Amino acid sequence: MGILHEDVVVISQAEKPDDPTVITVNCPDKTGLGCDLCRIILLFGLSISRGDVSTDGKWCYVVFWVAGKSNTRWDLLKNRLVEVCPSHFSTSRIYSYRLENQEQPRPPDVFLLKFWCSQDRKGLLHDVTEVLCELELTIKRVKVFTTPDGRVMDLFFVTDTRELLHTRRRQEETIHHLEAVLGNTLISCEIESAGPEITACSLNSSFLPSAITEDMFCLELPARQPNGFLASTPISITVDNSLSPSHTLIQIVCQDHKGLIYDIMRTLKDYNIQVSYGRFFANQRGNCEADFFLMQADGKKIVDPNKQDALCSRLRMELWQPLRVAMVSRGPDPELLVANPVELSGRGRPLVFHDITLALKILNICIFSVKIARYLIHDREWEVYRILLDEAERNPVPRNKIQDRVRKILMGWE
Repeated sequence: MGILHEDVVVISQAEKPDDPTVITVNCPDKTGLGCDLCRIILLFGLSISRGDVSTDGKWCYVVFWVAGKSNTRWDLLKNRLVEVCPSHFSTSRIYSYRLENQEQPRPPDVFLLKFWCSQDRKGLLHDVTEVLCELELTIKRVKVFTTPDGRVMDLFFVTDTRELLHTRRRQEETIHHLEAVLGNTLISCEIESAGPEITACSLNSSFLPSAITEDMFCLELPARQPNGFLASTPISITVDNSLSPSHTLIQIVCQDHKGLIYDIMRTLKDYNIQVSYGRFFANQRGNCEADFFLMQADGKKIVDPNKQDALCSRLRMELWQPLRVAMVSRGPDPELLVANPVELSGRGRPLVFHDITLALKILNICIFSVKIARYLIHDREWEVYRILLDEAERNPVPRNKIQDRVRKILMGWE
């Protein structure tokens, strides 16, 4: 017996402004499904305040209580959630699905969006980024240049969630939305296929200064916590193998932040660990408590102390510092660096560039140039944003304030 499409994901919208919206997912299971669902919810700008996850290894039932934007496109969110669920297979074909799911999907086509503007202005890059997010265009790389006469050339390498950017109609829709936000400053706009040579260059071989590498990508927790950076609530992670004959219980207590459940789920997914049952809750004081009953890929508990320590250490690092932020100097000019960890599946955390540009727009700071590229550092892939700030107007904002504001926007603490 098959699964009805409309029953896979059910969204019950809040009746009152302060009530959460409830998202229910009922479908065959797969390792990493919780991560995929949380990533899409984060992509739509929603926060998970509470959740319940249960599975018997074949079938899963997930409930999320979410809050966020009043203009959320719930029908589109439902469609995106359904797409990551193995819902179109019958229960008799679950194991077949698991085998098919091991194949790597074809990477999406990359397109180059190139446009010229007659003049720069504060917040321009954020306004463009917001439009692209609303159009479901995923930004893979960005290059922004400001000429001596004040003109701006932006190069966005993007993929299309709808897989329609090769069509004339979709391209015209994109250009029309950009014209609406850029107005008379837009000189020209072109969209073309980026070609296989761009698609193949997922990792950038250019040089990152060793000081940046050592400071930003340190994999050990420091002895002291810098002010304004780390959570005020200590991170507590405990492992218990005594409560279940077949599962390992991991209990987590920490300060809540944007994408917290996604950070937990992507870590478990990268370790190929199955969540059989999980419950988490964020209270009004800004703290989160989570319990997860886990199994390894072989269906056994995590009894090896080294594996336990490795998992707990990784979880603690991801919850302490899911994104790396630093202000450095490139010659006489300040450069903002943000590093975003990439899942083993090749996807990075969504909306990072959107939040960076939002923070700089709030601070009334212009962006001179941007480079986004991926680097392999400490055997792990990172998406690194290098943003050269324009200090031509002698902006009085201190660098530590810029770093702090960007970090708080990224963490959802403002």
